[in-house]
Amino acid sequence: MARRLLGADSAAVFNIQEPEEETANQEYKVSSCEQRLISEIEYRLERSPVDESGDDIQYGDVPVNNGVAPFFEMKLKHYKIFEGMPVTFTCRVTGTPKPKIYWFKDGKQISPKNDHYTIQRDLDGTCSLHTTASTLDDDGNYTIMAANPQGRISCTGRLMVQAVNQRGRSPRSPSSHPHVRRPRSRSRDSGDENEPIQERFFRPHFLQAPGDLTVQEGKLCRMDCKVSGLPTPDLSWQLDGKPIRPDSAHKMLVRENGVHSLIIEPVTSRDAGIYTCIATNRAGQNSFSLELVVAAKEAHKPPVFIEKLQNTGVADGYPVRLECRVSGVPPPQIFWKKENESLTHSTDRVSMHQDNHGYICLLIQGATKEDAGWYTVSAKNEAGIVSCTARLDVYTQWHQQPQSTKPKKVRPSASRYAALSDQGLDIKAAFQPEASPSHLTLNTGLVESEDL
Repeated sequence: MARRLLGADSAAVFNIQEPEEETANQEYKVSSCEQRLISEIEYRLERSPVDESGDDIQYGDVPVNNGVAPFFEMKLKHYKIFEGMPVTFTCRVTGTPKPKIYWFKDGKQISPKNDHYTIQRDLDGTCSLHTTASTLDDDGNYTIMAANPQGRISCTGRLMVQAVNQRGRSPRSPSSHPHVRRPRSRSRDSGDENEPIQERFFRPHFLQAPGDLTVQEGKLCRMDCKVSGLPTPDLSWQLDGKPIRPDSAHKMLVRENGVHSLIIEPVTSRDAGIYTCIATNRAGQNSFSLELVVAAKEAHKPPVFIEKLQNTGVADGYPVRLECRVSGVPPPQIFWKKENESLTHSTDRVSMHQDNHGYICLLIQGATKEDAGWYTVSAKNEAGIVSCTARLDVYTQWHQQPQSTKPKKVRPSASRYAALSDQGLDIKAAFQPEASPSHLTLNTGLVESEDL
């Protein structure tokens, strides 16, 4: 017969003659931290696509009003076991039409063809996942999700697999003692063997891990992951099997929400390779790997104006366009200024435009005299910056000065030539061939221009 020690996390004591199936299903209560992680796993799975290849249930056109969303009449439980022991997760789910069932371990779907697990489903809706010999790698969170056209629902059971050390029991080996005691926590090196067993450690497992990455040379690369475990695991990073040490270009951060990040800036060709993140605590370790591909850096070219802004004039109330064309690699950012004031956003009347061919335009609908002034456009990229400036004039009206028809009087002197020339008169017709300034005297008096 099995007996149980006193205590919140008491250790069960088993008779070696009892069937292993009975000794395997030892329930325990998860911590609040583990429960938050379980809730996060379920939230993501219920909103993620699943592999339908192993499901033989097909839905036709089922009226929504006649359907019932899946519901768990019995949920999965949490178990502690030793490695090598069997374990079975069981629940019962109902729904109309009959829900499809999917199993996951630590958020990854378990294929029905996986030989390590036996997946069953009974006519009454009872679903089970069984393994005959657990390993340390089976430690983790097991989630079942039921889905039909009316909705999805999931529940999770935690499995903690503990290693058997040399002083622990061996279920198949003979023993002189009638009962076999569960091995003590690794954190306890001494003490009374009859003391209550302390809380066990949780082996690390990753809740979030990045996939393969491709990053352009010179850019920033960020690898984020999230790991659970008790005590809190320590993380280390390797590149092609060699440890990564923090330096000016490689930083390792931990945010308040538990997300660990490896940040590389700037990325160089030497950073390409296979990255491995290893999480370790007293209960064991876990890891994931990814490949980082570094794309060659694009040749940068500073901006240059193919067509510059031109000075422009427009009548009051008419639209006007200030246009130019610029090139550069990578495509430059464009900035506009009027006098010393930056134009940061477009309005219904004044709008800024740019296309993929480098054409840039500032469009003013219904120009006013306040729009007159000097306009500057600047183009900037990683290789440099260039600017050009032009003036916009806004005319309120157009004038044409009338010519005066009043006769002008000129003195018969050398200055008469200049006065007549200003009026556009023919000087040869105005003077006789023999006339010269020496023939003119002051006593001739003033002559009316009509007499010429």
